[in-house]
Amino acid sequence: MSDKKYKILVIAPVWVGDLVMSQTLFMQLQNKYNHNNDNLKDEDKATLQLDVFASQATAALVMRMPQVHQVIINPFKHGTLSLFKRIKLGLKLRSVKYDEVIILPSTLKSAVTPFFAGIKTRTGFIGESRYWLVNNIYKLDKKQLPRMIDRYCALANDGIKPVYIDYPKLSVDVINQAGLLQKFALDTTKPIIAFCPAAEYGPAKRWPPEHFATLADLLVNMDYQILLFGGAKDAELGQQIIGLSLNSANIINLCGKTSLTDAADLLALTKCVVTNDSGLMHVACAVGAKVVAIYGSSSPHYTPPLSDAVKILQIKLDCSPCFKRTCRFGHYNCLRFIAPFEVLVAIKDLMPEWWHI
Repeated sequence: MSDKKYKILVIAPVWVGDLVMSQTLFMQLQNKYNHNNDNLKDEDKATLQLDVFASQATAALVMRMPQVHQVIINPFKHGTLSLFKRIKLGLKLRSVKYDEVIILPSTLKSAVTPFFAGIKTRTGFIGESRYWLVNNIYKLDKKQLPRMIDRYCALANDGIKPVYIDYPKLSVDVINQAGLLQKFALDTTKPIIAFCPAAEYGPAKRWPPEHFATLADLLVNMDYQILLFGGAKDAELGQQIIGLSLNSANIINLCGKTSLTDAADLLALTKCVVTNDSGLMHVACAVGAKVVAIYGSSSPHYTPPLSDAVKILQIKLDCSPCFKRTCRFGHYNCLRFIAPFEVLVAIKDLMPEWWHI
């Protein structure tokens, strides 16, 4: 058989949740190039080499995706143009001789480096007047492609939604798990429920900390231990939840104390994860955790938790989903009206085998 490789570079999104969802595309590409060669002559067969252009912060998470060969670090800060640096990086990548690049962000700047890398086929949706940079271009039909994963996977399927889309599945490092249990002195005799109380997008996606605290008290009284996950900027939010709790002995704030891959490994050990619509929601689903997902200003019709073991909670108001970072009315009722007891019932429905009162 031919040892020829078909080299594809994927320009990944910046947001963690979008990045995890992009694994659905990687799976489509793997199936397309590595498993559909049976009807080809040996000299025409090619195996896929899939490289991903991603940020330093998410690189380790990308490498938990078995379909990926290597990560090329995106050195550019989110929102910055850095035009000449992007051109320079593109010229440097010419030596790799990629056959195709798939550009997931819709921005003009995301298409600059692939153009100057001399990649013959540059695939993506129309966006920000980049017609001359993207030559295998599709017009986005939001009705035909309602979910983000539909749009990602369509780029591997001539712009058409595939019949079947696999859910993301991140590899879990059991050795790292054991080290983290020891590092944080976690009590493995008590079942763990994780809270992911933050959302990078803004407060209109964050369930109130007092609701998290009330739910934590209910669960701690039932002999569960609670782990709080988030980034360094969420550490104060974690402490706020602990401060609002009436029984915080079994609530551990890990916000800012774990990397993304550390969080993934610990989330895989939980009995259930209660989370806002956030990057960690998608990470939790991708490591096989049971998930209660709380939606405020966003919509599960666009970025749903990709799991068969999930409960989605959302209040239908005239003003929601508004997709805003902050509530224009200042009340955040789409989140406040989801009561802690309602979340408790959702947890019970997901894990009856572990439920005890």
